Amino acid sequence: MLWEIVKMSFESLLAKKTRTFLSMLGIIIGVATVIAVFAVGKGAQESVNSQFQNLSANSILIMPNRGRGFTSSSKLSATDAQLLLSADHIASAAGAIQGNASVSYGSTDKSYGIVGADQNFISLSNLTIESGRGIDETDISGKTQVAVIGSTVVSDLFAGSNNVVGEMITVAGKKIEVVGVLKKLGSRVGMISIDEAIIVPSSTAEKSILGSRGQVMITTTVDNVNNSGAATSSITSILRAEHKLKASQEDDFRIMDAGSMVAAAQASAKTLSTLLTAIAAITLLVSGIGIMNVMFVTVAERTKEIGIAKAIGGKQSDILTQFLLESIILSMVGGLIGMIIGQAAIPIISYFKLMSMASSWTGPVLGFSFSVLVGVFFGFYPAFKASRLDPVDALRSE
Repeated sequence: MLWEIVKMSFESLLAKKTRTFLSMLGIIIGVATVIAVFAVGKGAQESVNSQFQNLSANSILIMPNRGRGFTSSSKLSATDAQLLLSADHIASAAGAIQGNASVSYGSTDKSYGIVGADQNFISLSNLTIESGRGIDETDISGKTQVAVIGSTVVSDLFAGSNNVVGEMITVAGKKIEVVGVLKKLGSRVGMISIDEAIIVPSSTAEKSILGSRGQVMITTTVDNVNNSGAATSSITSILRAEHKLKASQEDDFRIMDAGSMVAAAQASAKTLSTLLTAIAAITLLVSGIGIMNVMFVTVAERTKEIGIAKAIGGKQSDILTQFLLESIILSMVGGLIGMIIGQAAIPIISYFKLMSMASSWTGPVLGFSFSVLVGVFFGFYPAFKASRLDPVDALRSE
C-alpha cells in the first residue's frame, strides 16, 4: 500500500510539471542561498585568519596618524622601533616602511610591494628565509643596496629559478643585489603580500626608494597579553617625547592592539554570516508558504478523487500520507537541486575572485534539513485538510 501511495504521489507531481518546478524553485533558491551564505562566512573567517596569521595576540602595531589637525606628515619613522625596546613590557620591536615601486630584471618590468625593514622584521613577522640571508644590522647602518625577495617575485622575474641569490635587480631605478629568498607564505603582513614583496633595509628604503611616500609601521610584542594596556601607555609616552609633541597636540601616531583587531574582524565576519543566514531562512520560509498554497490548490482540484478514494475504503491516514509525501518530495528534490547549484557556484565564484568563499559541510546539511522541515511543516495542514474531507461532500464537488 505504501508503495502505491509513493507511486501516486510521483504521478501527481509529474502530471503538472510546470507547477511542480515553480513550487520547487523557492526551495532551490533558498537552499543554494544557505550554502552560499555559509561559504561566504567561512571564506570571510579564513580571510581574517590569513590576514592576521603572522601577528600574535600580544602584538601591538604603531602607524602614522595623518588625521585632522596635522599640517605636515607624521614624525614616526622605522628607527623609532629601537626606542620602543625600552618601553614597559615590550619584548621585541621591528620597524618597517611600506610602499610600491617598479622592479625590473632583464626584459621583465613589474610593480611590487616594497618593505623597508630593520634586522628584527623577518623574525618578528614569523617569516622564513628559504635561501641566502636576511637583513642585518650592518645593512641598516650602511644603507646597503640589498634585498630579500618573495616567492612570487622569484617566479615572475627569474622564471621560477631557485638560484637567484647574487642576482642584480633594478628597484625604482636603483641597482639592488638579491641576498635572500623568502619561503612561500600565502598571506599578508600589513598592507603587503609578502610573496609579492621585496624587503630592503629600512635606511635604504627611506633614503633612495620610497622616501616620504612610504607608510611606516612598527610591530612590537608585549611580554604578556595582559600587559598590553600598560605597554600602550609606555609607548605613547616615549613617542610623544621623541616627537616633541606639546600637551595640547594630538598624537602623530596611532596604536592598534592586534588581539583587539583580530577579535573585531572576526566579530564583523560572524555578524555578516548571521545576517545572510537570516535572509536565507526567510527565503526558505517564503518558499514553504508557496508549497502550502500549491498543496491547497492541489487538494481543491482533486476533491472528487479524494471522495472516490474514501468511498472505496481509503483511510484518512492513507490520504494524509499521500499529500504529505507530495509536499516532502517537492522540498527534498528542490533541496537536492539547491545543494548541487550552491556547491557548484562556490568554485566558480572563487575562480573569478568575485568574493572570498570556502566550502563547508554545514551549509549543505543545514540547507537540505531545513528544506525537508519546510516541506513537512507547510505540507501537513493541506494534507490533514484533505484527509478530513467528507466523502459525500467531496463527490458532490465540481
